[in-house]
Amino acid sequence: MSAITGALLIGSRDVAEGPTFRAVDPARGSEIEPAFVEAGPAHVAEAAALAAQAFPIYRATAPEARAAFLDAVAAEIEAIGDALIERASQETGLPAARLQGERARTTGQLRLFASWIRAGGADEPRLDSPLPERKPLPRADLRLRHIGVGPVAVFGASNFPLAFSVAGGDTASALAAGCPVIVKGHPAHPGTSELVGRAIRAAVAKAGLPEGVFSLLTGTSHELGGALVGDPRIAAVGFTGSRAGGLALVAIAAKRPVPIPVYAEMSSINPVFLLPAALESRAEALGTAFVGSLTMGAGQFCTNPGLVIAIEGEGLDRFLASAGTAMAGAPSATMLTPGIAGAYAKGVTALAGAGATEIARGGAEAGPNACRPALFVAEAGAFLSEAALSHEVFGASSLVIRCRDAAEMLAIARAVEGQLTATLHLDAADHKLAAELVPVLEEKAGRILANGWPTGVEVCHAMVHGGPFPATSDPRSTSVGTLAIRRFLRPVCYQDLPEALLPAAVKDGNPLRLPRLVDGTIVPAPASEDGK
Repeated sequence: MSAITGALLIGSRDVAEGPTFRAVDPARGSEIEPAFVEAGPAHVAEAAALAAQAFPIYRATAPEARAAFLDAVAAEIEAIGDALIERASQETGLPAARLQGERARTTGQLRLFASWIRAGGADEPRLDSPLPERKPLPRADLRLRHIGVGPVAVFGASNFPLAFSVAGGDTASALAAGCPVIVKGHPAHPGTSELVGRAIRAAVAKAGLPEGVFSLLTGTSHELGGALVGDPRIAAVGFTGSRAGGLALVAIAAKRPVPIPVYAEMSSINPVFLLPAALESRAEALGTAFVGSLTMGAGQFCTNPGLVIAIEGEGLDRFLASAGTAMAGAPSATMLTPGIAGAYAKGVTALAGAGATEIARGGAEAGPNACRPALFVAEAGAFLSEAALSHEVFGASSLVIRCRDAAEMLAIARAVEGQLTATLHLDAADHKLAAELVPVLEEKAGRILANGWPTGVEVCHAMVHGGPFPATSDPRSTSVGTLAIRRFLRPVCYQDLPEALLPAAVKDGNPLRLPRLVDGTIVPAPASEDGK
């Protein structure tokens, strides 16, 4: 395994000269060696030039070759071993068990995309046969496939140093689409980023791909991100972070001579609706489970249940008592960075200042960047009239809204901003009210859950991790699951092209053996010569 050097990884070249910064151990508040190079505009230009050179070659790779490359990236990450977990834990304060699970998710989603493009998920070919005798006008021979949009800039997330970072979902889906990737590693975990970046670079070399297929730039400045998004060779952006950061990148991308899409996941408080019959039958269990979801990982999840809505009564009183007891027993936990810890403290103070009443707190802070869990309550009328009560507090803090009746609960549902998730806890007797809520929530969230908790996002074909603004900048997409590949693809139709000029995905005889939509009917992939 390569040592951590602090160098930028620009194609196959290590860049070790320039201003530097250091990571911080959030549990101790101390800097970690080594120093890391701050990337600047010249480094962005070099990486973008390499990516642009690599794009026509990389996008032309056959599905099997690209899938094998993704499999190789997963294997290279696993080959790093315990050193990856140890460095990630030191840079984030996250426990080893959490990071081991995140590593498995990271390699798992790489392999999922590999299997998906083998199954035709990148090309998605469609063929409509010519109809020369059709009246009043004949139909031409029409064939469609998807191609990568071009080099993609990916911004690593603070809260997932592996699964939403250098080799995370945005990178995996962009590489699967045939797009070179330039990652701006998050400055909170640059050592972790370098280890993973070197693994990807090793896989690029072993696959014989152009060096510009992958580069890793590190740095702490906003100017670095602006230069990356503003470079004319970048064709799309994947971002996970704050609303302010995401909107800044959207604005830069929109002002370019050729605007590009920014797929930004930004802000969500993930409302949880406790319907009356469910609350009556299991209030205590709901209270305990809610606090478990809220405090997991110091609440540093974009799907954290930051808002709970229920109708006043004995069931809600029992829920609050149970949640309060669980909250009082919840310990504080180290947050990812000093900046995140400071923002959490300000957010909790702002909730109290906006009229929410604190009803429970977790254990006292232990360490310089700890999160002390907090639970607040407010009346529905106050929530509807005070915008500050709907602001996201990133961490283990949640607000319970007390409604007078079902009409007020529905009013809350209509008033909330766009969300990643919305959850219904319900029994059979709640179905009538739930039937009124679901159409409203379909317009508000990308994922609707029943009798569960929003923390935890399965990586699979049916998952949607996205939602209306401000949850994301583009509600039509997801950043998790195989559907994420569509963000970095565009369709191309070939009309009456000679067979010799057609790409393999839409040629007669189906040489790539992909499932195809032919004249509106799905035709499965043909068996190979060995019958597989």
